[in-house]
Amino acid sequence: MDSLRDRFRALHDSGTFLLPNPWDVGSGRLFESLGFVALATTSSGLAASLGKRDQQVTRDELVAHVAALTAAVDVPVNVDAERLFADTTDGIIESVELLAAAGASGISIEDYDPSEDCIETVAAGAERVAAAAEACGRHGIVLTARAENHLYGRTDLDDTITRLLAYRDAGADVLYAPGLTGRAEIARLVDAVKAPVNVLAMGAGPSVAELAELGVRRVSTGGALAWAAYGAARDAARELLESGTTTFRSRSLTGEEIRAAFGA
Repeated sequence: MDSLRDRFRALHDSGTFLLPNPWDVGSGRLFESLGFVALATTSSGLAASLGKRDQQVTRDELVAHVAALTAAVDVPVNVDAERLFADTTDGIIESVELLAAAGASGISIEDYDPSEDCIETVAAGAERVAAAAEACGRHGIVLTARAENHLYGRTDLDDTITRLLAYRDAGADVLYAPGLTGRAEIARLVDAVKAPVNVLAMGAGPSVAELAELGVRRVSTGGALAWAAYGAARDAARELLESGTTTFRSRSLTGEEIRAAFGA
């Protein structure tokens, strides 16, 4: 366990690495077989795999998912833990302890409160990050603090940077503002925070190579790969239903690919 956590932490020292987001054990095994050096869970993808909407997964469901995924792969796993399922310091610490026991190498915490449909104050967010950082530190887990402004229509980059600086000073190892797509905005954020930055890969945003040039340390996909897979499944099923044909089979994994991902 410690070696995986050490490997994950070392990935943040220099360069840029990809952090794809599997939504179940099968997709995790598949991505590992392709050569990715680390994986991350996705709250929306996991929710979809359980037939739920995002932010409806329970802590027990996430912990079970993390335990199953970390047992199935040999690369570090970062956990999208939303708000860590707690409103109190004790609750945050308890969630970290459960995810640590499940094998997490990294954990994220965000500052959006769905129960109130609002972004927390900077002070409240920093207090929560500090509690998570203390708990993560006991296990060598990398803590990512997320400023959710840009996913909820708040485009004030100054506020986002202020938040991330406060979260960094509270103990976060990695900083993340999902939803940023402009090169100039991303470059400004990277320059301002002086810490490893995660960027969500988006169609309107820079390519991975361009993000590397901007100094981004980590590039993740969120639920995009899950939705691409569900979209492909929908199209295949629709073809079968509407035309009775199975041309979708030509886009399926080959037997060799299946054996590489899931074993003989």
